[in-house]
Amino acid sequence: MQKLSTVLAAGLLALSSVSAWAEQSCDTVKMADPGWSDIAATNAITGFLLEGMGYKPKVDTLAVPITFGGLKDGQVDVFLGNWMPAQQGFYDKFVANGDVTQLAKNLDGTEFTLAVPDYVWDAGVHNFADLSKFADKFDKKIYGIGSGAPANLSLKEIIKTNDFGMGDWKLVESSEQAMLAEVSRAVKKQKFVTFLGWTPHPMNVQLKMHYLKGGEKYFGDTGSVYTLTRKGYAQACPNVGKLLTNLSFTQEMENSIMAEVVNKKVSNAEAAKAWIKANPAVLDKWLDGVKTADDKDALAAVKAKL
Repeated sequence: MQKLSTVLAAGLLALSSVSAWAEQSCDTVKMADPGWSDIAATNAITGFLLEGMGYKPKVDTLAVPITFGGLKDGQVDVFLGNWMPAQQGFYDKFVANGDVTQLAKNLDGTEFTLAVPDYVWDAGVHNFADLSKFADKFDKKIYGIGSGAPANLSLKEIIKTNDFGMGDWKLVESSEQAMLAEVSRAVKKQKFVTFLGWTPHPMNVQLKMHYLKGGEKYFGDTGSVYTLTRKGYAQACPNVGKLLTNLSFTQEMENSIMAEVVNKKVSNAEAAKAWIKANPAVLDKWLDGVKTADDKDALAAVKAKL
């Protein structure tokens, strides 16, 4: 009997340890950022809310393929940047089979495709099919974002299949910032340039630009952005899961925060806090049914941080 009691006690202790570990594993929320301005803004919003609730947000800069792999392996908890349909291939590989969970839609009405400056548009480049007509002026180059990004893979497919007569074009892969710096240099010289553009993003204010039609097979027409989590995360950490389910953004909100970062040289965290302080009504929806980490009223706790 004493031996049985010892075994039961050991079992209860083990269960208690597992429970404590599970609870502690929710304290730090591991998020990913591919180095995109829009995700830096939404991560900053989410981070501010989590800190106000008593959690510790941790953001790692990871390429999109690494992010999806991290979600699958449980090394990443949350990714706010599942752009669809641009990431359809990654969705099919990771989400459709249940390895990664698509938790909620956080943004609607996005555009993500090739773009050109206004003077290139005025010269007659309105469609993907128009690019090859001016191939020499473009030096047969497309400026993309970081290596491995789904949009780059689509552009490589266009080149590989010689779609739109672009089989001998070259994709220049670099960071978002490096790509836009190259575009800015081209604009100053009024040189022809085509690049990956998307909205929301400050580029839409900083550059006089137009999005090309014709690439809907690869990029869709307009799209949405979704919040992804590792499998079972919302069940293991239901309070954070509830927050993530509630979170939705608008183009105006994201553009405003990103513009603040660019124009006033402030951090994303500062810009996000300032926007929330100026628009506190959003907290009612975001924090509906959400508690702090120690089970108190999240709305009051976050407002106290403003």
